[in-house]
Amino acid sequence: MSTSDRITDLVGYQLKRAQQALRTAMDEGLRAHGLTTPQYAALTHLEADEPLSGAELARRCFVTAQTMNAILVGLERARLVERAPHANHGRVIEARLTKRGRAKVQGAHATVFGIEDRMLSEITPAGRRALNQTLRRFVENLTTSEERRVSKLPDETGGDSRAYSSNNSLKNS
Repeated sequence: MSTSDRITDLVGYQLKRAQQALRTAMDEGLRAHGLTTPQYAALTHLEADEPLSGAELARRCFVTAQTMNAILVGLERARLVERAPHANHGRVIEARLTKRGRAKVQGAHATVFGIEDRMLSEITPAGRRALNQTLRRFVENLTTSEERRVSKLPDETGGDSRAYSSNNSLKNS
């Protein structure tokens, strides 16, 4: 077996290829909505669970707080989100969707869900459930219990079952 064959047989390599293909498809699809994949991720998390601080959005979207701040500045300039100090913790700035932002993200959902459907088109419902369980197991195997406690995603805590990160990792129950 050649080195190249050994690499392409690695599950992690195939996961990265799938992630990259999904990200490319999302970037292309979201461009028609005037959004980037990281912007869509932030809007989606706000739609599911607003208000959120920039730090919490950064964790959910798998980016740094500085990167999320830049994303939020752009979304605020486009009047898709508004930010204001937390009622009890003035140093914490929370983001909320505007009506325009809610309409924008809802319009983009059909595109992203269509991409997911295309990605999973040859996979049976039972296969999708098994894939999802396997991907969750990968995360569990590679994170400590403390990391899992801190980084619970909405689909793991009873919230929206479709949550996207800016790395376009798609979690779908």
